[in-house]
Amino acid sequence: MRQNDSSGFTRRALLGAFAATAVAATPTLSKAAGFLRGGGDIRRIRMYSGRTGERLDMIYWIDGQYIKDAVKEVNYFMRDWRTDQTKSIDLRTIDIMAAAHNLMDINEPYMLLSGYRSPQTNAMLRRRSRGVAKNSLHMKGQAADLRLSSRSVSQMARAASACSAGGVGRYSRSNFVHMDCGVVRTWGG
Repeated sequence: MRQNDSSGFTRRALLGAFAATAVAATPTLSKAAGFLRGGGDIRRIRMYSGRTGERLDMIYWIDGQYIKDAVKEVNYFMRDWRTDQTKSIDLRTIDIMAAAHNLMDINEPYMLLSGYRSPQTNAMLRRRSRGVAKNSLHMKGQAADLRLSSRSVSQMARAASACSAGGVGRYSRSNFVHMDCGVVRTWGG
């Protein structure tokens, strides 16, 4: 984001400073469903992209309200890196990702493998792999493929499934978990 004034502070820097002080107040919840129903005072998402080299550590929700500028940054971060196209990411997907991360009680950011996918990117991936859905929720901004080095695919999938809020796919051979805000279901191994 651009500078707000001549002091050199950006909105991102200010939000980051706030995050550093506010994270200590984040409640640890035993069930993500309570978190998704507004049980926490803040919601935070941490990710990095091996494709773009970008990092994101963002409080995007405080006291029942989504922070518009923070959500815009999450949308940009989760763009289709192949085409540089963005789409509004469904807030339920971001909430599921954040809740699962909170349940795992870790500081490591997710590695984002795939967020939004343009129809062109999805078609290209379908030609290369039979595991890509024709009407993928990635094209609607409702899904993310994520990896953690400190947690197994099984651990990540259990945390996401505990949210009971969408689809959870285990891709053990490729070492990632798919999380979406579609119908509650699980698949993979």
